[in-house]
Amino acid sequence: MENIFNKLHRFFKDGFHLAVLNMEAGARWIVEPKPRNIAYLKAENAQGRHILIKPQSQESYLMADDLSPNVLRLHHKFNDGSWKPGRMVVETSAQNYQVWIHAHRPIPLLEKRHWLKKLKSDPGADPSNRWGRCPGFRNRKKKHYEASKGYPLAKLVWIDWKQKAHIPEPDIPAPLCNKSPFSHQPLEGGVCQNISISRQHYERGDESATDFAYALALMRRGAGDSSVRGRLLLERSHWKNHAGSRRREAYFARTIEKARRLVESTPT
Repeated sequence: MENIFNKLHRFFKDGFHLAVLNMEAGARWIVEPKPRNIAYLKAENAQGRHILIKPQSQESYLMADDLSPNVLRLHHKFNDGSWKPGRMVVETSAQNYQVWIHAHRPIPLLEKRHWLKKLKSDPGADPSNRWGRCPGFRNRKKKHYEASKGYPLAKLVWIDWKQKAHIPEPDIPAPLCNKSPFSHQPLEGGVCQNISISRQHYERGDESATDFAYALALMRRGAGDSSVRGRLLLERSHWKNHAGSRRREAYFARTIEKARRLVESTPT
C-alpha cells in the first residue's frame, strides 16, 4: 500500500486527498494520505466504508468514470495497445474502470463536461469536485459482492506520472438558458439548468425521501444548489412539517448538502 501511495503522490503532482465515505449515514471525512494512516483506512474499509481519492488541485485533472474495456481501448489506448500519456487507470470492479487524466493545461468545468461526454464517462458523474475510488482498497458497493470472492479490490492497472495528456481546446458554443418559473434564482457553475425531469418521477411515499431522491437526480444532471432549491420549492405542494421560512430554509440546506456530498463522493 505504501508503494501505491508513492505512485499516487507522483501522479498528483500537487498532492491528493483521501476520504472515508459512510454511504449509509451520508457522511464523509478527510484523512491525510500518510503511511501511518493505512491501518486506519483498511479498518474503515473492512467495516464497509469506501476509500476515495481526488487531487488537491483539480484544474488540470479530470476523471472518466464507469468505463468498459471497449471504451478503455477506444479512448485511452493507442492501436498497438499501449496506454496514452498522462493516465492513471483503476479497475474498480470486474471489467469496470475509472481513468484519471492529467492534462497539459488547466481545463474549465464546462470543457471537462464536454470531454467526459466524448469519452463515454458516466453522465451522472459530474466533474465538479469529483472523487474517485482509491486503488488498494475494497469496493464496498453491495452490488459487487460475490459469496466466493467477497468485495472486489480496486486495482491500479496503469499509472503514468512522467507525461501529460495533450488536450486540444474544443469549440464549445455558449450554453443557451431557457427561462423557467424560477429563473430569478442564480445558476451556479456557469451551466444552465434546463433539466427535463420532475419531482413526481421520484415519488417515494414520503415527502422528505422524495425531495432527497429528486435533489440527487437533479445534481447528477449538473444542477446547482440554488437550482435544486428552486425546483423543490416550486414542485412540492405540502409544507406542513416545515412551516415558516426559517425552518424551510434550514430543511433545504440539510437536504441539498447531504445530496451534494453523496453526488460528489459516490464512485462506481
